[in-house]
Amino acid sequence: MLMKFILAKCQNQIYLSQFERKIIDEIYAHRIHFFINSLFFIQLNRTFRKALGSKQKALTSSVMTYKEKSTVEKTVLPNGLTVLSEFVPTVRSVSVGIWTNTGSRDEDKSNNGMAHFIEHLVFKGTKNRNFVEISRSLEQVGGYLNAFTTKERTCFYARVLDEFLPTAVDVISDLVFHPTFPKEEVEKEKDVIIEEIKSADDTPDDVIHDDFDKLLYGEHPLGFPIGGTEKSVRGITRKMALDFMQERYTTDQMTLAAAGHVKHETLVKLAQSFIPDRRNPKRPNRTGFPMKAYQKKEREVKKPIQQAHLLLGFPFSRSDKDYYAMNLLNTILGGGMSSRLNLELRERHGLAYSVFSSFLTSDETNLFNVYIGTDKNKLDKSEKLIYQELEKLASKAPSQKELELSKAQLKGGLIMAQESMSSRAGHLSQDFYYFGRFREIAEVIDEVDSVSASDIRTLASHLFDRSKFSVLKYLPKK
Repeated sequence: MLMKFILAKCQNQIYLSQFERKIIDEIYAHRIHFFINSLFFIQLNRTFRKALGSKQKALTSSVMTYKEKSTVEKTVLPNGLTVLSEFVPTVRSVSVGIWTNTGSRDEDKSNNGMAHFIEHLVFKGTKNRNFVEISRSLEQVGGYLNAFTTKERTCFYARVLDEFLPTAVDVISDLVFHPTFPKEEVEKEKDVIIEEIKSADDTPDDVIHDDFDKLLYGEHPLGFPIGGTEKSVRGITRKMALDFMQERYTTDQMTLAAAGHVKHETLVKLAQSFIPDRRNPKRPNRTGFPMKAYQKKEREVKKPIQQAHLLLGFPFSRSDKDYYAMNLLNTILGGGMSSRLNLELRERHGLAYSVFSSFLTSDETNLFNVYIGTDKNKLDKSEKLIYQELEKLASKAPSQKELELSKAQLKGGLIMAQESMSSRAGHLSQDFYYFGRFREIAEVIDEVDSVSASDIRTLASHLFDRSKFSVLKYLPKK
């Protein structure tokens, strides 16, 4: 229900809460994380488990390989823009987007929320279109236009039939390079975003993730909420927004990525036609998070709520060699209905409706956490059982059957995501930013298959040291 609700909001361009935006980011960008971290996977996993039934062995092996060879091409233009495309001959649609390497971690306290604010404002008018013309530009040809902001990226994207790709690139480029930020719209949009922030504040299982980031990262920008605070948003001016965009939204830090029925040479020509040269040699460098600065913290917050909420976890240095092992570990522990946390805390003990773990990746850090919402009188027991499950995984390797099932879940999600052109386009950009190259699905599946049960246990024993875990609790006021 949650995922259907979020997707319905996206289709209608209704403003999303921060937690919903995180899930949508996973859908369009992190294909692996989507099937691990989003609550939609809870429902998908139940269906998948039933489908396995007595044919589990045969179905597990059926997702072991992926033979389709992608047709990914890359061109770097003189203005520094990286053009990425993947030709899929079996579809008529194209998903295309401009990704800029700018997000909330590129802000400071005084302008926190700026990237998200700009994401909103560009739709209010450009030098070539007013807000009505923008809204109709792709809808009138059966397409879809939207944008999202994360801690590290902002994406402006569209989905259209292949014949309307020039229109899509034209409109997206117009939003990114020619916004006017009408003064009256700047003030009006502040009110809209502040209502969005208040809406998130009224959703404890949403806002706890933002508060947990603040607890972990302190004053570092990774701890800033993507939407900003009411104070920081109120303080943003039109000039600040224009300056931030001119300084940060530079073509040498952007990708134009498209997947679907698109020829690479066509996309390159469109980029040359619509995207100007905007480079800034003085563009500020991103401030890295010094892992030595991390210290375990515990905090309890009293709120006017009925249910208690718990989030525990820690950041750790990014290591790509453990990337797939960590994804599988997370799947086993808290990635679905058959995960250990769900079976133990929900099915066996009836302690919660929602319990899951998450593994998130940024430029230089990873973040692991476990969330549960439960009755305040059951919180201590829930926390104890969560740590017990962590300790079990750290002390004993999962069975081969459990490992193969988690691999089937992960690979099945990856392969099914190939049916989404938006997912493919997001994969192009995210691989470029995170890994510096495109990874074939067959390569990813081989990496997943190479992970052993002992790899999972070794990683868990290294990570799951209780002294590392920070804890944030929301407790109902008496």
